Amino acid sequence: MTGATTTAAVRIVEVGPRDGLQNEKQPVPAATKIELIERLAACGLPVVEATSFVSPKWVPQMADAAEVLAGLRRRAGVAYPVLVPNLQGLERARAAGAEVIAVFIAASDAFNRRNINATTDEALQRLTPVVAEAIRAGLKVRAYVSTVLGCPYQGAVAPAEVVRLVRALADLGCYEISLGDTIGVGTPGRARALFRACADAVGTARLALHFHDTYGQALANVYACLEEGARVVDASVAGLGGCPYAQGASGNLATEDLVYMLHGLGIDTGVDLDRLVETGRWISAVLGRAPASRLGRIERRVTCV
Repeated sequence: MTGATTTAAVRIVEVGPRDGLQNEKQPVPAATKIELIERLAACGLPVVEATSFVSPKWVPQMADAAEVLAGLRRRAGVAYPVLVPNLQGLERARAAGAEVIAVFIAASDAFNRRNINATTDEALQRLTPVVAEAIRAGLKVRAYVSTVLGCPYQGAVAPAEVVRLVRALADLGCYEISLGDTIGVGTPGRARALFRACADAVGTARLALHFHDTYGQALANVYACLEEGARVVDASVAGLGGCPYAQGASGNLATEDLVYMLHGLGIDTGVDLDRLVETGRWISAVLGRAPASRLGRIERRVTCV
């Protein structure tokens, strides 16, 4: 690779317990969520997004957020971000002992209108006091910008709009901004160009990748951005989490598949791949289906050197 060398390290943000499980139709007990989070942390993952303090009315699967966060045996050196949509969610998260929060916004006006009945600028205005209050309270704030490479409602999204939001979120004090290809339509050239534009605005260290695999491009997109200096990637164990805008399509990039590629490139992740694959198979069995990850489906892996 021209940009990622064998001495590079990539930090993986595991989003399976939140982004992966939130749309599961079958109720997942809090005890199972806690075990999943603890297993993932034991694999060596440095960041495990634990839950979401959204309204139980809209996301019933996350109604037990406080119970999950309170029940965790936190591992030293591991961060457990939680998603919050507003000041009420922030207060609930603080009361439950959250130390890192995440906020979200779409780069598409049409998506924001459908999702929260607000324009992009209005959505940014709503986030501003949430981020300010969290920082005032001593919490770290991560931000998600979704639909960065395409929107299910308006189609193409202007890269300049993504850059504008990324710069605004950095100015608010978000330590990291995750670039989300929500419907997985991005391709390596477009992903690379967008990452480069955002990095020119705020620097590579403030950016993360969150690519869905709907069209089978997620790993290729990650690789292209690694060459541009990306060093933080979101992924979901066993590929948990589908794409709600493309029926039957895969959604989140599977953490196992990402780690396999990174290790093959000589890039350090600190993750025990065998243990991670085992965890993916375990949660898939609990949910009553096969893993969506490639590695999870392979009975006997062949190591190539």
